[in-house]
Amino acid sequence: MIWNETKECMSRDEMSALQSARLVKTVNRVYHNVEFYRKKMQAVGIEPGDIKGIEDISKLPYTTKDDLRDNYPFGLFAVPQSEIVRIHASSGTTGKATVVGYTRKDIDIWSECVSRALSTAGVGKDDIIQVAYGYGLFTGGLGLHYGAENTGATVVPMSTGNTKKLITMMEDFGATAIACTPSYLLHIAETIKEMGVKDKIKLKAAVCGAEPWTEQMRIQIEEELGINAFDIYGLSEIMGPGVAMDCKFHKGLHVYEDHFLPEIITPDTLEPAAPGEVGELVFTTLTKEGLPLIRYRTKDLTSIDYSTCECGRTLARISRFKGRSDDMLIIRGVNVFPSQIEAALLEMGETSPHYMMIVDRENNLDTLEIQVEVEERFFTDEIRQLEQLSKKIGNAIHQALGISAKIKLVEPKTIERSMGKAKHVIDNRKLV
Repeated sequence: MIWNETKECMSRDEMSALQSARLVKTVNRVYHNVEFYRKKMQAVGIEPGDIKGIEDISKLPYTTKDDLRDNYPFGLFAVPQSEIVRIHASSGTTGKATVVGYTRKDIDIWSECVSRALSTAGVGKDDIIQVAYGYGLFTGGLGLHYGAENTGATVVPMSTGNTKKLITMMEDFGATAIACTPSYLLHIAETIKEMGVKDKIKLKAAVCGAEPWTEQMRIQIEEELGINAFDIYGLSEIMGPGVAMDCKFHKGLHVYEDHFLPEIITPDTLEPAAPGEVGELVFTTLTKEGLPLIRYRTKDLTSIDYSTCECGRTLARISRFKGRSDDMLIIRGVNVFPSQIEAALLEMGETSPHYMMIVDRENNLDTLEIQVEVEERFFTDEIRQLEQLSKKIGNAIHQALGISAKIKLVEPKTIERSMGKAKHVIDNRKLV
């Protein structure tokens, strides 16, 4: 396995020194080139000279997605428009798009980070990789595309769309790797099985991201396709995919700390979380030119580990995400994350990870129905078996969440498949 040993195996002192030097430059850049940051820093009495290293990071103000929307479209750019060579945008579900601009150097660094991630997954110049993320304003498609080309791999820009055509091309081209969302990869695995071509598929690795997924789902993907599956993390505001990457030991995602300074804070107090404690992930970009961001609140919930990994990397590792602070549902006073349900279902082994949570309110009381896909055989057996399975799932969900839910078993392919980010929640309370 090849990686950037110079940057990925630094001592903590060496990494801190590099981060400090780059942070000082970034703070100077935004103070002098971005009115928004200059005003925010002046409002709390901070000048660039007050920031001498990463130990001063807490003096700086936070940035949120609303700040990007309020300064739509180019208000947070730190370079003239003539230096911006590409624009991406993320629409989200509400409000204006968050717009990201990249200089030529930004694109080069992004490609380097994705190349390092692909190398971690064992993907290199001898591989053929299908990129099945969406192309366009979404960062996933072009981010993986440029990074894969940078490794020397042969890139097949499939995007999303016709799954059977994707599989046919996978077979014809002899693709050895794929990049897509984990939920879409499970759909691909189902379709490969239906087409009866598993023995003709040469896949060895998958790089999956753009949505939270559990360890149980990773194991299921690996077993169904006979491959190694890796978790890649990124967000368009910070760069795109390639901010952090899973390794073969699957004990956290390695953050490319030479470009992105991570923090974990307690969402309620905005104070630093205790070591190993789950909190909200915050990033400061250290090398971005077009859109440098200071202490950007990602809303992703995780913990951080600074110990050396078994793979030899000394980069900080973030744990698999528990969810997002803005995706958390409060049902009957209990905090509920969709990932908890997915984990409980996959641990059972009799269900698929395809499910839908329907939250409603009746007589001022929250209700939760969970629709779960189960194997066809349960619908051909006696009704008693369905009832037993439904009760078993209900008990597992109650144990995982601490609240009861109505379980509705549905046949395979009943729940809509997504080629992008999977949708698992319908909250009708918001519609009342």
